[in-house]
Amino acid sequence: MDLTQSAEWQQLKTHSTSIEESHLYDLFENDETRDKRFSFRNQDLFIDFSKQRIVPETLRLLTELAHANNLEEKIKDLFSGQRVNTFENRPALHSALRLPDYRTLELDDHDIVVDVHAQLKKMEILVERLHSAQARGYSGRPIRNVVHIGVGGSDLGPLMTNRALCDYPCPASHPLEVFFVSSMDGSQLSLLLKKLDASETLFVIASKSFTTLDTLANAETAKDWIMDRSNVDENLVLQNHFIGISANPEKMTSFGISEDNQLLFWDWVGGRYSMWSCIGFPIALQIGSTRFRELLSGAHCMDEHFRSTPLEQNIPVLMALIGIWNINFLDIHAHAVLPYDGRLARFPAYLEQLEMESNGKNTTLDLKSVDYATCPIIWGEIGPNAQHAFYQLLHQGTEKVMCDFIAPARRYNDIEEQKGSEILRRQHILALSNCFAQSRVLAFGDHALSATDDVPFYKRYHGNQPSTTILLDELTPFALGQLIALYEHKVFAQSVIWNINPFDQWGVELGKVMASETLSVLHGNNSLTEQKMDPSTLTLINEILNLQDK
Repeated sequence: MDLTQSAEWQQLKTHSTSIEESHLYDLFENDETRDKRFSFRNQDLFIDFSKQRIVPETLRLLTELAHANNLEEKIKDLFSGQRVNTFENRPALHSALRLPDYRTLELDDHDIVVDVHAQLKKMEILVERLHSAQARGYSGRPIRNVVHIGVGGSDLGPLMTNRALCDYPCPASHPLEVFFVSSMDGSQLSLLLKKLDASETLFVIASKSFTTLDTLANAETAKDWIMDRSNVDENLVLQNHFIGISANPEKMTSFGISEDNQLLFWDWVGGRYSMWSCIGFPIALQIGSTRFRELLSGAHCMDEHFRSTPLEQNIPVLMALIGIWNINFLDIHAHAVLPYDGRLARFPAYLEQLEMESNGKNTTLDLKSVDYATCPIIWGEIGPNAQHAFYQLLHQGTEKVMCDFIAPARRYNDIEEQKGSEILRRQHILALSNCFAQSRVLAFGDHALSATDDVPFYKRYHGNQPSTTILLDELTPFALGQLIALYEHKVFAQSVIWNINPFDQWGVELGKVMASETLSVLHGNNSLTEQKMDPSTLTLINEILNLQDK
């Protein structure tokens, strides 16, 4: 039966008519235990759903919808290695990257946990070589700069994590600086190369297929840069200055990267889920291998919760179901992610890919067009910046928006002896006060004010904008691992209800094909011009060619 025609969906649709007329202020007034009823804890995370426009009956009906769509069985399939990526006939086993080494997981009669830990060990050996100044460039000087070249999932996860965990200094006595390059136009790389010493620089080329044009273009530029400055054999440059991370060892070898410098992951790891694999090499370089394992442990903790907890208390499931409630029944299609900690500045961008590339689909698993909304538009910014930018729309605009507020409960508690530590703690409390105040006003509007009698109409706030608040005890590797895995599993749970495949990205692949064709025309291949190009694109191409000829 069609999803929207199911009894569970229809019951939720009927239920939504009563909630649409209810204000969050009244929901709190009518339920003194609401804050506790809709709050949950898992290890270092505390999640408050009480400012969502739900009542106990909402969660009961949503859970029935999940049961009717066999969510529990689908979760088992995900973790056991069933081919849940049906359109590519693959499992999606990013959770296996976080399994302890004493666990086993058979895939095609082979224990993949052994492979995972073999690559993790190889990565740790390379990390130790760099940390101990044993990795040296063509001149014999130790490597001091590491440039990670990737794009999409090969860039967003490691970059976001390194910024989030910037308070954790590299444990090595030999300091390293880690840089990230993703733009295909060369702007990031060209600016970076102006200030780096070629003899002390290592490039990490990260690409699942090792055919991504953006990444390989930057890799070739990096190789030419070192060759121009070194005047040594190309093989020596590649041996001392390049590491490859890919699921395609043949392509890495073809580029010239030796087997000793190759780190592998597998086709059952989606790009946007790959930071837990050796794609996390720059994370381990920055925070150390021990803390990288703590990151994996935090994610594994959330895996176990998602895998084994009944749906009624399962935090990723509840987060997913509330999202579906907002999107499909309350007609909310915008989702703001609002961290109140500058270290999480890149977390919204990370979630943009995770959620929109995964669930931005219009075709069901049984090859029918969906007739309901799936993934919302996701965007975000650090809370204080956002308050001075787009919060005006959240508070008084015409768009309905759901929000996630994210903040650590503690910060600067470990620097008591440092001068100014008390001032820093006060700043952290200031950030938390803003976080809680904004969620209050979004929920309650004018009801949050002490008096409104003399407030002019244009200063009024309607409120009733739903939000979730996620508190981390502290922003540690373990807690960050939990947080990221929470959103990963939320995405999967939603895909099950919507009956879509969250693990392919054919829209991305089409863009790559079209870019290659366009590149061919820009390089003078006119055979494609008449038969493939639309007049608008041809006009733009001709404008570029004319300007380049001048």
